[in-house]
Amino acid sequence: MEAVLEYFLSFGHLACFTSDVEDFLLVLSLDKKTELLERLKSSSTSHSTESIKELGWFITLKKIQELIGNTYKLLVDELERSAVQMSEMYCKSLPLSKDLDPQESIHGEELLSMASNVLVQLFWRTSNYGYFMEAIMVLEFGLTVRRHAWQYKVLLVHLYSHLGALPLAYEWYKALDVKNILMETVSHHILPQMLVSSLWVESNNLLRDYLRFMDDHLRESADLTFLAYRHRNYSKVIEFVQFKERLQRSSQYLVARVESSILQLKQNANNIEEEESVLENLKCGVDFLELSNEIGSKSVTFNEDWQSRPWWTPTPDKNYLLGPFAGISYCPKENLMKEREANILGVVERKSLLPRLIYLSIQTASACVKENFEVNGSICDPKVSSELKYLLDRYAKMLGFSLRDAVEVVSGVSSGLNSSEAFGADMVGWLNFAVFLNAWNLSSHEVVLPDVNGCRHSTWQVVNTLLKKCILEVRSMESLVCYPQLDLSVLVQLVTEPLAWHTLVMQSCVRSSLPSGKKKKRSGSADHSTSPLSHDIRGSVQSTSGVVEEVAKWLGHHIKKSEDEKLDAIFSSLEANGRGEGPGQVFRLLGTLISSLNEAELGDRISQAMKSWSPVDVARKFVAGQRAGLSAFLRICESKIKSLQALKQQMAQV
Repeated sequence: MEAVLEYFLSFGHLACFTSDVEDFLLVLSLDKKTELLERLKSSSTSHSTESIKELGWFITLKKIQELIGNTYKLLVDELERSAVQMSEMYCKSLPLSKDLDPQESIHGEELLSMASNVLVQLFWRTSNYGYFMEAIMVLEFGLTVRRHAWQYKVLLVHLYSHLGALPLAYEWYKALDVKNILMETVSHHILPQMLVSSLWVESNNLLRDYLRFMDDHLRESADLTFLAYRHRNYSKVIEFVQFKERLQRSSQYLVARVESSILQLKQNANNIEEEESVLENLKCGVDFLELSNEIGSKSVTFNEDWQSRPWWTPTPDKNYLLGPFAGISYCPKENLMKEREANILGVVERKSLLPRLIYLSIQTASACVKENFEVNGSICDPKVSSELKYLLDRYAKMLGFSLRDAVEVVSGVSSGLNSSEAFGADMVGWLNFAVFLNAWNLSSHEVVLPDVNGCRHSTWQVVNTLLKKCILEVRSMESLVCYPQLDLSVLVQLVTEPLAWHTLVMQSCVRSSLPSGKKKKRSGSADHSTSPLSHDIRGSVQSTSGVVEEVAKWLGHHIKKSEDEKLDAIFSSLEANGRGEGPGQVFRLLGTLISSLNEAELGDRISQAMKSWSPVDVARKFVAGQRAGLSAFLRICESKIKSLQALKQQMAQV
């Protein structure tokens, strides 16, 4: 502790101080860390009155407080004062930067990032949406003053993603101008959110650019290594080889390869012929099946720069805002690597099964409908049915159950014996399982479900009920204006994955039941339109169509809401209570600064930038971002409705 104090007296004003002492602070107990912070505070008051050095010590003390992680002990009003204090110090220090080049960092730039993080913590502690909106306003203000502050852009990517304005988050990500190796180290800020969103074009662009860079680099690395060897630069040879190995084993590269193919399948699921073309290019999922088989023996590397992630989402699959406040450190230093590796491998293993499961489901549905509808129909290929059962068994085990127990879980939720909470956090995975289970049962007839209220209950009805129940349950989320849209991505996944795969099974059934050649009823055969299978297919088409129409209606309702109504909700959340407490204190401080700015002190560039800042424009941009995301989802729903209507017309010809 004494060594750290002595070091602080000489170098505490430097930006590198916190990172220099970080490892030493880890050996201290929390009480000792708190004692150290108090001693640092008292020693900083007797130092130089130079403005830049004073600012440096102030920032260092705030960083040390973050590093110690005792802010969770602070009261709400103490956190509010801290956010106001940091923002005020930023504003007071602006004159120090008036002669700097626009590309140079402003003195005290970190203060707005830290103030924003405190405001997010206040939201976490109080569930008051106003703090979250205030954090956005603070960062947008900072970017108005200096457009090149990448830390602000990264935080806004996460804040806008969390609030469902993903198109806006994507715009700020593009503003980071991520190229070359940064695609490997920085794209984790946006890629996970995009992969579960309705922004298919943007997601495809991200994946395409990333995979192109990785493939090009891996292809060219041999030439680079050989060139270094020829020039006898042997240290570079070793460096190139090690770098290539890290990229080859990249967790993100593994995920991107699988997700790129699944995105193609989602985009073409409305047309079975186009889907089959995609599957053919994917070798009917065989290559990904091999990848899934090998996943247990793979070790992966994480090349992402996680230091740049906000404290509340230290890794892409960890978000502390999803859970209740429970005294988690403000700047957690837990080792998440092993957990992260297990999660990544588990996700890739299961998603690698999807292309093959989709292919086998289409094949099974087609063959078994012909068997039912044709007089001399071909019997389902037992190999197809057997492989589908094997993969279903594997899929069930990845969900943590045997095949028999997994069937009981989906049946129990469908019949109302259990709530959808039985699916845990993986509702999408369970509904995928139910869809493929139904396809397999077309040929095997092994799944016999108990009668519900004396009525026959088929796996078709299980899927229909689950899709309707889960989708409409998720759809009834909180207000889309004033609440983080954490459930919206789940809703998008339910519509674009299990519902889409179920639609493909129905398309396969309907196509196989249509007469070949001219579309007219077969002569010499019985009318199959009243058969149990035909009845199930019609019921599924009707039910699925109704669910998607409900979602489309709900989306349309929110999209049509007036902008003024949404703006009122945003600015109302920033109004303090009668005692001047709550969100909006930092927001009002910035407004006061702008109204009383001294152009001579700040310089022309900073003054003009501050005058151009408009909170109303920020709010409008946020509302437009939310609306654009919902509109993209609505277009997906409308295309599915159109596809299902065409399917109904085809059913009329059976």
